Amino acid sequence: MMLKLYGFSKVNAYARGHTRDLRVLWALEEMQLPFELVGIDHPAHDLNTEAYRRLSPFEQIPAIDDEGLVLSESAAIVVYLAKKTGRLIPGDHAGEAQVIRWCFTAMNSVEPPLLSLMVHDWTADGSCSKPRDFLVGWVNRVLTNLERWFADRDFVATKDFTVADVPDGARAALGHQGRGIDHAVSASRVVSRSVPGPTRVEAHHRGVRRTSRGGIDRQSRPRAR
Repeated sequence: MMLKLYGFSKVNAYARGHTRDLRVLWALEEMQLPFELVGIDHPAHDLNTEAYRRLSPFEQIPAIDDEGLVLSESAAIVVYLAKKTGRLIPGDHAGEAQVIRWCFTAMNSVEPPLLSLMVHDWTADGSCSKPRDFLVGWVNRVLTNLERWFADRDFVATKDFTVADVPDGARAALGHQGRGIDHAVSASRVVSRSVPGPTRVEAHHRGVRRTSRGGIDRQSRPRAR
C-alpha cells in the first residue's frame, strides 16, 4: 500500500505557497519515495471533521498514513521518513541528534516569531478587534483538541510515560497564565495526567530555586526511580 500524504488541495490565498505540507512534499521528492496525495479543502472545512481528526489531532496539515502508521506534524514526519529510509539523515547518533536539533529549531525558534508577525498582518485590517482575541481563540482550539486527545489515554505518545510527555505537559501548564483561556482546568488535567507529579514538582522547584539565586544548582543529580 502506497504512503498517503494529506495535503491541501485548496487553501486561502494568503497561505498559498507557505503551508507545512510543502515541507513533506519536498522531503518525499528528495527521498524519491512514491506517495499518494490526498487533497484537503481548507475553505470547505475538511480539516474540522472527526475522520481527519483521527489523523491529525489538532486539525492541521500535513498528516501521513504509511501502511497504517498515522503521523502528523511536519517535522515529525520528515524525521520519521528519513530514519525509515536512511536518507537525508546521518547514520551516527551525533549526526542524527544535530538533524533533530535543527528540525526542532525550525519549529520552536524560527517559526513562532514569523507566525506572530503573520497573525499581526492578518488582523491589521480590522477583521479582529485585537490580535490577542485571535490568539486566544487559537489557544482555546488547541487546548480543546489536546483535551480530546487525552480523553482515552494517560500519556501523550504511547501507553507509557515518555520524553514526549515532558514538553507537552509543560506547554499545557501555560494555559493557567493567559486571560480569556477557556480551558485552564482542562490544561491542568492534561498536566496532572501526562507528567508524574513528584518528579515534575521537584524539577519545577529546583528550577525556581536556581533562577531565583541566579546560579546553577550544584546539587542536581539524577533521581532514583
